Amino acid sequence: MQSSKKGIFSTIYNQRQLIVLTFPFLIMVLIFNYFPLWGWLLAFKDYKPYLGFQNSEWVGFKNFADLFSDVYFFQALRNTLVISCLKLIFNFLSSITFAILLNEIKNMLFKRTVQTISYLPHFVSWVVAANIVYTVLSPDYGIINDLLVKFHIIKEPINFLGEPQYFWFIAPATEVWKEMGWNAIIYLAAMTNIDPQLYEAASIDGAGRLKRIWYITLPGILPTVKILLIMNVGWILNAGFEQMYLLQRPSTLDYSDILETYILRYGIGSGRWSYATAAGIFNSVVSLILVTTANKVASKIGEGERVF
Repeated sequence: MQSSKKGIFSTIYNQRQLIVLTFPFLIMVLIFNYFPLWGWLLAFKDYKPYLGFQNSEWVGFKNFADLFSDVYFFQALRNTLVISCLKLIFNFLSSITFAILLNEIKNMLFKRTVQTISYLPHFVSWVVAANIVYTVLSPDYGIINDLLVKFHIIKEPINFLGEPQYFWFIAPATEVWKEMGWNAIIYLAAMTNIDPQLYEAASIDGAGRLKRIWYITLPGILPTVKILLIMNVGWILNAGFEQMYLLQRPSTLDYSDILETYILRYGIGSGRWSYATAAGIFNSVVSLILVTTANKVASKIGEGERVF
C-alpha cells in the first residue's frame, strides 16, 4: 500500500510540469462547461428576470410538458435528424472518394496543389461562406442559375434559398464543399499505413486500378471509417447552428429550423428562458447518451483493429 502511494506521488512529481500546463485548460472547462450547469434549474422554474432566480416560481416539469406538446419542436427535431443524416452520408462518401482520388494521383505537385485548394474553405467562417452561397445561388446573378438557364435545363431562374423543398439538399451540399478536403486528411493518413507491396503484388496479378482500390485501399481504411462513422453518429443532433442560422429564411423554416435555432427563436428570442433551458437540456442529455453509446461501440469495434 505504501509503495503504491509512493509510486503515485513519484509519478505526479515527475510529471509536475505537464500537470501545471493542464491547469489553464482545466480551469477553462470548469468555468465554461461545468459551472453553468447550475442554470439548468431554470428549466424547472417560471423564470422572470425582474423576480430573479430565487423568487421565480417553481413549476417542476411544466416546461418539458410544454416542449413535448409543441408541434414545432418535433418539426425542428425532424429537420435536425434529416439534415444531420444527409450531412453524415454525403460527408463520408465525398471525403472517402476525394481521398482515394488524391491517393491515386502520382504527380506530387498537382496533388499538393489540389489538397491545398480543397482545405481552404474549411478555414472560412460560415458568415463568409454563407455570402458565397447566396452569391452562387442568387436568382439574379448566381452562376448556378445562369448555367441552368444557358443549357436550357430550366426556363427561368430559381430562388434556391427561398424554396423550402431545396434546403435539405443545399445544407449537406454546402457542408461538403466546405469540409470535404479537411475531412479527407484522416483517410489519406490511413492510406499511408497500407503496405505498398500489396499494390505491387496486385498489379503483377493483373489487377487494374479499380480492383486495387476495391480490394486493397477500401479494406485498408475500413477500420478508420468504422470508428469515425460511429463517433459521428454520436453528434447526430448537432446539425450546425451557424450554417443553418445564416442560410435559413422565413419561407424555409419548415425545413431549415433545427433544434438550436428553435431554442434561439422560441425560447430566448421570445423571452421564455425556462422553456429554452428545457429544450437545451433535452438536446444535451440525448447528445450525451448518443456520444457515450458511440464511444462504447467504437471501443468494442476498435479492439484488435489497427486504426491509422
